[in-house]
Amino acid sequence: MNLTGNWSYPTAIRFGAGRISELAGTCVELGIRNPLLVTDRGLAALPITAKALDIVEDGGLGRAMFAEVDPNPNENNLEAGLKVYREGGHDGVIAFGGGSGLDLGKMVAFMSGQSRPVWDFEDVGDWWTRADPAGIAPIIAVPTTAGTGSEVGRASVITNSETHVKKIIFHPKVLPSAVIADPELTVGMPAAITAGTGMDAFAHCLEAFSSPHYHPMSQGIALEGMRLVDTYLPRAYADGTDLEARAHMMSAAAMGAVAFQKGLGAVHALSHPVGAVYNTHHGTTNAVVIPPVLMFNRPAIEERIVRAAAYLGIDGGFDGFFDHVLELRSGLGIPDKLGALGVGADRIDELTEMALQDPSVGGNPVRMTPENTRALFDACI
Repeated sequence: MNLTGNWSYPTAIRFGAGRISELAGTCVELGIRNPLLVTDRGLAALPITAKALDIVEDGGLGRAMFAEVDPNPNENNLEAGLKVYREGGHDGVIAFGGGSGLDLGKMVAFMSGQSRPVWDFEDVGDWWTRADPAGIAPIIAVPTTAGTGSEVGRASVITNSETHVKKIIFHPKVLPSAVIADPELTVGMPAAITAGTGMDAFAHCLEAFSSPHYHPMSQGIALEGMRLVDTYLPRAYADGTDLEARAHMMSAAAMGAVAFQKGLGAVHALSHPVGAVYNTHHGTTNAVVIPPVLMFNRPAIEERIVRAAAYLGIDGGFDGFFDHVLELRSGLGIPDKLGALGVGADRIDELTEMALQDPSVGGNPVRMTPENTRALFDACI
């Protein structure tokens, strides 16, 4: 199978091994002459980042990078990035990395020409219309993990450093104008990050598939996304150089983010506050809470999970699917409970309140209340 293509859904995607070589040309096509590459601290000194910067520099577009990005990026990271962007006279952003680098890079581009604080653009009602579209710089997204799918997303998650609450900042033009999805960039991912990011993609697909909202295109994408993760994540985890597995996982990550236009649910409603308070890895946190959430939602989703199990070739209906998820998770070294990630029971009330304020609550097929959400946290911890 030739795993190379040019896709324009939901945006222009240059997919295939080695396509990072097209980075400078993509900048020129978008009218970017002085890009700022935004990534996280962990990636800043790695060869794949140096290679990307070399390509941009060789294309005559300078060599500028901002990497002061936390694992859960906050408004302080954003302000520091904007300072570098403005002082450098940059005219576009290359968002490079996993979820944190992609999310922060998109926000630097989005906020570069805005006069209001970032919290004024939270994904609430029509708040996105407050933004000046002309003040949003062009964005090229280059994912180096296969999980969040932020490269094809119209929003970023930014943590408020004072309240420790994660906020979703949305605008249609936050969707990158171009994506370079090169699976070779993911080959060096450690096994634990491969597992966590891969299960993040699975969680996106599963929650979108389970959401009660109507979006049949996302429903189909979510189903195939789950199959790709189920088939290829164990291979990528076992052998990080398996380029076929890496390519399919990169596809699944983008598919998950496209699919969750249909909605997310309790998995993300729980993992967002946990990540904000305890600074846990988002995808790994999702993986830990998936089984309890599946059981929580069973009365509303059993029939559709039976259909998903059949598509994935899993026997035993809902119970078979549930057991298969446990086996998948165990084979990837994912812990059973949040306690293994350092989450204590002493802050359940606080986490419950934060979860019920998370936008993902509205996409859960079972209505979440203070009582059942607290019990769900208790089961996860």
